[in-house]
Amino acid sequence: MKYLSLVWAGLWRRKTRTAFTLLSVLAAFLLFGLLGAVRSAFDAGDQLAGANRLIVSSRLSITQALPIALLPRIQAVPGVKEVAWANWFGGYYQHPTPFFPNFAVSNNYLAVYHDLFALPPAQAKAFAETQDGAVVGAALAKQFGWKLGQRIPLIAGIFPRKDGSNGWTFQIVGIFKTPNARLKGAEQDFLFHWKYFDEGNAYMRNLAGWYVVTLDNPARAGDVARAIDAISQNSDHETKTQTEQAFQAAFAKQIGDIGLIAGGIMAAVFFTLLLLTGNTMAQAVRERVPELAVLKTLGFQDGAVLALVLAESVTLILLGGVLGMGLADLIIPGLNTALAGAFPALPGLGWHGWLSALGLMLMIGLVVGVLPALRGMRLKIVDALAGR
Repeated sequence: MKYLSLVWAGLWRRKTRTAFTLLSVLAAFLLFGLLGAVRSAFDAGDQLAGANRLIVSSRLSITQALPIALLPRIQAVPGVKEVAWANWFGGYYQHPTPFFPNFAVSNNYLAVYHDLFALPPAQAKAFAETQDGAVVGAALAKQFGWKLGQRIPLIAGIFPRKDGSNGWTFQIVGIFKTPNARLKGAEQDFLFHWKYFDEGNAYMRNLAGWYVVTLDNPARAGDVARAIDAISQNSDHETKTQTEQAFQAAFAKQIGDIGLIAGGIMAAVFFTLLLLTGNTMAQAVRERVPELAVLKTLGFQDGAVLALVLAESVTLILLGGVLGMGLADLIIPGLNTALAGAFPALPGLGWHGWLSALGLMLMIGLVVGVLPALRGMRLKIVDALAGR
């Protein structure tokens, strides 16, 4: 600690270079924190214990629909409180972008997700009584300027109508808000009646994309899940019952192996960081050869010079890394708010995330500093002062 002032002075000898290197380290560990959270969210185990809601989907693929005939059999499973169902629609308004989630849902879907969709009673009643009615999130309605009673056409990206047209018309009968501030992303959803979709589309009849099951006792989630999956065992529509988080992860993984993509990005970022910070430290030591020689002249041993250069390297990485991880911790709640309903919730970094990041910072600091530190340790005072 008594040499901290020397380390700090050496670190800021070239302020502009140090500042840009710090920004690079900060950006690298910001990505490390965010991508680590993404990997954790998508690699989360399907832990059923304590789950309030379960999702029943096809074991083969989440794009494979299930027969609606499963409904009464699922409802009859001991421990099941209520069953809703939904189907992805994939339509768009006027233009394919901006995209927003739109689903055909059962009549009780809003009640099952009462913690997500807050709709005035009059509007909920209107939705129940209007065959082509739709309820939309407040953010989505504001984005497009939609009002109650307005008729909205959606263009089917997947499911044309029986008459061959791609246009589906809906009447806005409700605009919901989300009580939980962390789940505001759900206010981008567009929901309409599954029966209207089932009777009107050209390809599917009496099929549901997935079932949502609420439980009498969350502690029995594992037993209920096994009982539900046993219903269709050895059939052509075997099911997989899982938590909402696991289902969302599987849904999003259709675009690719998220964990592999995140890992590849992090590997590329840290390889580049090693080259950048290694060059910075090598250049810093080259510029300070006479200064290091003076330190040796004043009595600093080879080990002390080695430690000073390594401390400078580690301090540089730690300073930028801690700032990057702290920024990631601040950003994650906002990302969860923005992505709610489309992706699994990103977990906080937690102590294990911070420990792994700190270990990585120390490792990078030592790796990029060891060669310049060895050069400083091996300096011969006469040669260094003579500029050789």
